[in-house]
Amino acid sequence: MQIINYPSFITKRLALRTLNLKHAVEIYHHFSSIDVTKFMDIEPCKDLREAEEIIQFHLDDSGCRWGLFDITTSVLLGTAGFHLWQVTKEFSKAEIGYDLAREYWGVGLMQEALIPIIDFGFTTMKLDLIEATVDPSNLRSIRLLNRLGFQKQGELKDNLVYFILIKEKWLAIN
Repeated sequence: MQIINYPSFITKRLALRTLNLKHAVEIYHHFSSIDVTKFMDIEPCKDLREAEEIIQFHLDDSGCRWGLFDITTSVLLGTAGFHLWQVTKEFSKAEIGYDLAREYWGVGLMQEALIPIIDFGFTTMKLDLIEATVDPSNLRSIRLLNRLGFQKQGELKDNLVYFILIKEKWLAIN
């Protein structure tokens, strides 16, 4: 099930590279911002050890987390990727997650990053379904998911909005 060598991606403005423990300082600075963690289920990082734990979580989990690096400066702008990858005989799904430093909100970077990630999920990982959960007050994220073709399915018991993207819909619009 797990793909060992996740590829890097280059977009118009971003270099997407799989995160590893060498990125701990960058991840610490990124996740120490309350703006980044505001809608997540984690507190801002207080030290480098917590950043290493975030990276290690994604290394141990099924799926992958990419760092979104500015293509010209190599500065980490955010992260995105899949976790909770589940495969049965009948079905394959994963949850997508993403975050972006506040100074880069509203300029289309996350959509730019998620397009090759979602495409990779459906084509290479052979996902049938991609899930996303969003805090209902995170309107930017909800608009992004809508633009990408995700459909709202309802609210979960922990007050998160649940979205799905089905492979056939993605392939039909891309």
